[in-house]
Amino acid sequence: MHDLAEQWLADGIVTSDQLHIAHKEQQVTGLPLSKQLIELGFVSAALIRDYEADSMGHASVDLTQVLVDMSALQCVPQALARRFTVLPIAYDAVAQVLTVAMSDALHLVALDQLRALCVAKRIDVVLASETQLLEAIDKYYGYDLAIGTILEEIESGKSVQLTGKDYTHPVVRLIDALLMDAVKQGASDIHFEPEAHFLRIRYRIDGVLVQIRALHRRYWAAMVVRLKVIAGMNVAESRAPQDGRFTLTVQGRPIDFRASVQPIMHGENIVLRVLDRERAIIQLEDLQLNVAQRRLIDVMLARPAGLVMVTGPTGSGKTTTLYSLLKHLNTEQVNIMTLEDPVEYPQERIRQTSLNDAVKLDFGNGIRTIMRQDPDIILVGEVRDADTAQMAFRAAMTGHQVFTTVHSNSALGTYARLRDIGVATDIMAGNINGIIAQRLVRQLCSACKIATAANANELSLLGLGGSEHTLYRAVGCAQCAGRGYRGRQLLMEILLVDDELDDLVARQADLSELHVYARRHGLRNLVDAAVACVLAGHTSLDEVQRVVDLLRR
Repeated sequence: MHDLAEQWLADGIVTSDQLHIAHKEQQVTGLPLSKQLIELGFVSAALIRDYEADSMGHASVDLTQVLVDMSALQCVPQALARRFTVLPIAYDAVAQVLTVAMSDALHLVALDQLRALCVAKRIDVVLASETQLLEAIDKYYGYDLAIGTILEEIESGKSVQLTGKDYTHPVVRLIDALLMDAVKQGASDIHFEPEAHFLRIRYRIDGVLVQIRALHRRYWAAMVVRLKVIAGMNVAESRAPQDGRFTLTVQGRPIDFRASVQPIMHGENIVLRVLDRERAIIQLEDLQLNVAQRRLIDVMLARPAGLVMVTGPTGSGKTTTLYSLLKHLNTEQVNIMTLEDPVEYPQERIRQTSLNDAVKLDFGNGIRTIMRQDPDIILVGEVRDADTAQMAFRAAMTGHQVFTTVHSNSALGTYARLRDIGVATDIMAGNINGIIAQRLVRQLCSACKIATAANANELSLLGLGGSEHTLYRAVGCAQCAGRGYRGRQLLMEILLVDDELDDLVARQADLSELHVYARRHGLRNLVDAAVACVLAGHTSLDEVQRVVDLLRR
């Protein structure tokens, strides 16, 4: 490992200061140097995997791109795979060669156990990151205990013996199983909704609520206590709203949960926001932008001062877009500072501050204090009042890049919203670099979507007249859990502000004049983006109608 560290240093992957910090932390945590560097955020797991593979003469593998051989899984018992974090990925029955993925190719005990239990004559090792291994083992071997099994245990009063684990209360394991299940299904929120005689559990998956279970009401009292305990709330208080948060490690990576309790008619309603740091921070290159959109954003980011505003309803991905822009700009040459309510995704080198009612730190006051911290780039979570807007524009006018969100229906509609807040038009003119309006729509499952000819009503909605077009519809299959959709697609309207638009804003042009300007300059609005997405077969007409008004062109 010392030789590898020297190689990383020589190749500029880490600095001597970072290695020194990692060695100091190792004395406390006892982690291997490679894992310690990953934990500190100095290097990525993929980079470490590739370096170690090269030095040991092994191949490295990205498990998200691997199709695992089911016959290989039968060669290695689940208990062994979980104990040593080993995933069998291929088996050659003729040559009797088993290929396994491991994070440590020198784990001799694991290799000896594999040779003793497997029928293979030879075992080949490829290196994979530990996080991907844990995810893949859960995916291919299944959960330790199904939710249904835990419920049966609660009802019967008989405890299930867990192999290699200490027994824990079934309600504790029930909550753990639900949280893990939600993360694995890609849920952004978990809703626990008590009714008069039962408890409804729903996940928000790809922006839509899906009912997962309906449990008898008697389970809820114990579940509330468990959720409040792990979220750091007052267990004895049941009449007032409460907020809390906690972090769990799921599939080898930290997942943050924000908890909100609201007293309702039938008890306490609890909603958990699931914050997956690794999956939430997306590179700008991965935002599904076309060439024209990327060019517009590059021009916005190249301007040394001014505001870039992102608008859209709750759940439209505004925070993800803002963090992608900041990540693109986040170098050692700039000082990036943020004000958020609250900080959701901690980022290296970015100075992040949460609003705090106790010390009267709001967006307006926060910008005032940040201006004394020598920032180059400022992110303001939301412009929601006159004071915040005034300070954000003041920061832009004094030579800073400012990124923020605002609630409006479209990019051009942002000007009316800012006037409503109290921002003068002559202040807006010349200080806004660009406005991004966006929505998220669900993508059709590629395994089960079907093609149909568009009817007259559908063609009219799409603005296509009488021409013939093929549209795709959702069906549902095992791969998409019967929903017909998998993942989401970004619809984006990008307004790059120029001198002509600034002149229109300065003389208080109404929205119709701004629309004439937009059409003349070929602004691709949200309706255009939605129609293109439908015609490309990425999503269905029903889905875009859920989030975009196709009649407002």
